[in-house]
Amino acid sequence: MLQHQRHAEIMRRVRQAGATSVSDLARQLGVSPSTIRRDLEVLDRDGTLRRVRGGALADVDADLALPFAAVADVDEKDKEAVAARAAELVRDGDVVLLDIGTTTMRLARHLRGRRVTVVTSSLAVLDVLRGDDTVELLLLGGMVRRAYHSLVGVLTEEALRQVCADRVFLGASGVRPDGQLVDTTLAEVPVKRAMIGAARETVLLVDRNKFPGTGALRVCGPEEIDVIVTNEGADEATLDACRAAGAEVLFA
Repeated sequence: MLQHQRHAEIMRRVRQAGATSVSDLARQLGVSPSTIRRDLEVLDRDGTLRRVRGGALADVDADLALPFAAVADVDEKDKEAVAARAAELVRDGDVVLLDIGTTTMRLARHLRGRRVTVVTSSLAVLDVLRGDDTVELLLLGGMVRRAYHSLVGVLTEEALRQVCADRVFLGASGVRPDGQLVDTTLAEVPVKRAMIGAARETVLLVDRNKFPGTGALRVCGPEEIDVIVTNEGADEATLDACRAAGAEVLFA
């Protein structure tokens, strides 16, 4: 496992557990405790977690977004399957909102050559579709978050008030056991909420490793999600809570 992949996996495990030990991480990732200690020192220095004696804590006050390339390599087969299944929900002529994230970037690849309108705050989606003459592409304005290839802020939220989309494809850090959709990044949450308000239907794209998940910030309740696309093996109790609130669950 490359270092950036290991860092992404460490952050995922710390976010899910809230705290973890050096010995547990070493055993789970198949590396030495000294390697994990060096990794934690780097991540603490970057402000993505809090290093403590014997392990690490998630820092709920920090922006926990890892560099986009590091996140893209984690659970990539699951993400690709989810993206391919989600693309089947898009009809020619649709106006779709694509949230930021590595799974929505993969969905954009499946929309190449389709007669659809894509509205997005994701610079990664822009990179995928900028050369496609068939897709009509609308990029929302805002402040650039370079580490995660996204646009955020009041300009982004104001632009979304002018959008009427058929559906939004939304990402998240995780889904709590009661079905609450949560995220770890303060700057992204208002944009996600504005996207939900701008679309007729909300489709959540989350791989199985985010059920159940953790996050400090609430995006919405399960009653605001129309469709969930995930993988077989996602936590069934969490999915049942989402179904009870009215969400349809599709497996990739």
